[in-house]
Amino acid sequence: MAFDKDSVRIVIFEADTPAGKRFDVALIICILLSVLAVMLDSVASIHARYGDWLYRIEWAFTLLFSIEYALRLWCIQHTWAYARSFYGLVDLVGIIPTYLSLWLAGSQYFLVVRVIRVLRVFRVLRMVRYVGEAELIAEALLASRRKITVFVASIVALVVIFGSAMFLIEGGSNPNFASIPDSVYWAVTTMTTVGYGDITPLTTPGRILATLIMIMGYGIIAVPTGIVSAEMSIQTKEVDTNTQVCLQCNTEQHKDGAIYCHHCGSLLNDEF
Repeated sequence: MAFDKDSVRIVIFEADTPAGKRFDVALIICILLSVLAVMLDSVASIHARYGDWLYRIEWAFTLLFSIEYALRLWCIQHTWAYARSFYGLVDLVGIIPTYLSLWLAGSQYFLVVRVIRVLRVFRVLRMVRYVGEAELIAEALLASRRKITVFVASIVALVVIFGSAMFLIEGGSNPNFASIPDSVYWAVTTMTTVGYGDITPLTTPGRILATLIMIMGYGIIAVPTGIVSAEMSIQTKEVDTNTQVCLQCNTEQHKDGAIYCHHCGSLLNDEF
């Protein structure tokens, strides 16, 4: 296969081709191995024995991913659009920590963010529709933002009220409720059903109020779920898509058999 921009772009960006699938599988394996190396290097006993080897492995993977990132910028038609995209930013963040470690000790451990790049597995397994489902959830959350904002504001008001009430009830006899902020903290952990147990009421009125807050907490948890679920039922749609990339705007997830880009309307390439 000729080494030109179009050939490299098809291999790197389009997982629906055999070469593209092999490339993405190899990339995912390298990502997982690099993250494993970083995690092992954080173990003191392993670092003491194999630290030098792990350091070399880390740099080898970083150079490999740097070359891959440079190839992506080189072969894509709109370089800046890709650099600003989600995957473009993730690819960049995945290589920066190693270079920063030359000046900032310990920053190389942030390389574990590379694991985010394993999201490409959805492309490899022809599961782009599941990436679309993630976008569906994001759209539902965005559509629910006003309702959720009102809900969160109401919860904040409730925990302040309940915390203040508990301070009045327990404050004089229970050192755990020494202030209203401490009581509000207790109200938050109780209402969310987390219940660390580090602060507990001792008086009967305090326990009665705690019981009411606990029961209320179960109902409150279901509210945001119901809001988002209702929006998702509106947004839900079933579309079979592929990983074909528009040469004009770099948009992916086009319908199978699509001729034009659903984002900018440009003619899609016919190399699938």
